[in-house]
Amino acid sequence: MAPSPAERDELLKGFARALFHGDMDALYGLVTPDFLWSFHDGLVVRKSLAGPAAIREHLAEQKALFSAQRFHAVAYHHAGDITFMTFRVSETLRATGESREQRGIESYTFRDGRLATKDVYRKPI
Repeated sequence: MAPSPAERDELLKGFARALFHGDMDALYGLVTPDFLWSFHDGLVVRKSLAGPAAIREHLAEQKALFSAQRFHAVAYHHAGDITFMTFRVSETLRATGESREQRGIESYTFRDGRLATKDVYRKPI
């Protein structure tokens, strides 16, 4: 059985906080041991991130790639046993100073009261 919408909100809030701080211990307290994060940046990058090392490397790559990255218009939509997050993201490429805007959606699944998967899809605006 999937967590209630209120429980999902707390899981997702903790997950976002752990990602923001790069805290893999906190993150892995909220996800299943086999948690899988699939990522498509809307351009060319497609990744499947499994395990703390892969997630840590992805976060470091993002930090190196962008001098600024801001998510806005974030909204969660709970539907059955899945939750969707819609958002916009503004990014500035560190190497060139180029700015870009993307619209995105993430889907989350749950197992045993934890996050089991995160699938990210983006599209340039």
